[in-house]
Amino acid sequence: MSEHKRNSDNRVEQSLALYDRAGQLIPGWTQLISRRASQFAYGNSPIYAQRAKGSRFIDIDENEYLDWVNAVGAIILGHADDVVDAAVIEQIGRSSLYTLNSPLEIELAELLNEVIPSSEMVRYTKSGGEANALAVRIARGTTGRDIVLFTGYHGWHDWYQSANYLVDPASGEYPFAGIEPIGVPQALAGTALPFVYGDLQMLQMLLEQHAGKVAAIMMEPLRSEMPPPGYLEGVKQLAEMHGAILIFDEVSCGWRMNIGGAQAETGVIPDMTVLAKAMSNGYPMGAVVGSRAAMEPAKNMFISSSYWSDNLGLVATLTTIRELQRRNSAQQFDAIGEALRTTLNQSIADAGLSGACTGLSYTPAISLDLPDETLRPKVTTLFIQEMARRGVHTYMGFKATLAHSAGDIALTGRITTEALQVVKRALDSGDIDHYLESDLKQEPFRRLVK
Repeated sequence: MSEHKRNSDNRVEQSLALYDRAGQLIPGWTQLISRRASQFAYGNSPIYAQRAKGSRFIDIDENEYLDWVNAVGAIILGHADDVVDAAVIEQIGRSSLYTLNSPLEIELAELLNEVIPSSEMVRYTKSGGEANALAVRIARGTTGRDIVLFTGYHGWHDWYQSANYLVDPASGEYPFAGIEPIGVPQALAGTALPFVYGDLQMLQMLLEQHAGKVAAIMMEPLRSEMPPPGYLEGVKQLAEMHGAILIFDEVSCGWRMNIGGAQAETGVIPDMTVLAKAMSNGYPMGAVVGSRAAMEPAKNMFISSSYWSDNLGLVATLTTIRELQRRNSAQQFDAIGEALRTTLNQSIADAGLSGACTGLSYTPAISLDLPDETLRPKVTTLFIQEMARRGVHTYMGFKATLAHSAGDIALTGRITTEALQVVKRALDSGDIDHYLESDLKQEPFRRLVK
């Protein structure tokens, strides 16, 4: 990192200093790769926060930001939601972890069975990656098979990262570009095989090639776009034909579109579902739910952890789901997202640029038409930089919460127009580097699902 970029904006001076200290203490700087400074506009974007409320957070330099990242989607009601936090605080008074089991486990399981179409039985975890690993363990144990076919992002565990000993069938590169399988046993190579989202023929070929050996088809049913017509139905039919368990990873796509997830929206019901992130509005919690046939054999598998019974995650999830129901969340997110989309499209036009706000209503993203595609990394970084300098923390995409107001959307529109006007001047000048005061944003990995 060059010194002039590091010190370009003193408003984040303490963040930069603390990040330097982190580099000496924490391998990789952060616990979540998406929180690394390289994921934003290093030198201008905040790196450390000290408090958050509603749609905003305060960084350690005492700057306030309107937040459109929201813990990579884990915050759904808004930061420090009064109702959820009150329930957690009340539970703390009764203890966060008992020597015995908590009845909250049963209460939450019954609620998940009520709202998630695929849910008949439930196991808990504390994170999405952990829940994905648990789902794969159960699928392998239930079927007595080893191979998992997958598309999408499913965490950091060995079962999944072993795919990087192979190549992506579409690009010929690592399935997860930029991530080497360091520390993953090479003996696992060939046990997790990627397929191209939307390509039923490829999936069928893999199932036939490994006939009788495929335990599960693990997939994100969608991310920022609806699946092609008939695609998920086709995947389910292939899974049934080949005796494979169909698992939907709804860690990222669940809850905002529909309380029942993408499966409730599309009507395609998997055998198992992986849940985490927004289900608990920021408190650590994850779950694997599924049909009795898929899940019940897990009673004979060694699957055990002290903290999966933690009362705080359980009560936070119960309260979050009930608040989503009470606040009519799906309709609210649709209204917030469409208002934001209209505003951002106007900002693009007002800045004199060509492009559009794409994606689903609850996760819209700015997509600009550029004269040269190689300019995109610089344009993206410049946009994030200029938004940060004006007090908005975001990528090119925006992840709303129910705390985002009409005023937040109007403010975002004004600041987006200003940021895009800088982008327009940079493009017109032919010298984007003159406007960039940050190192280029780095993409940690390719997700395989749009």
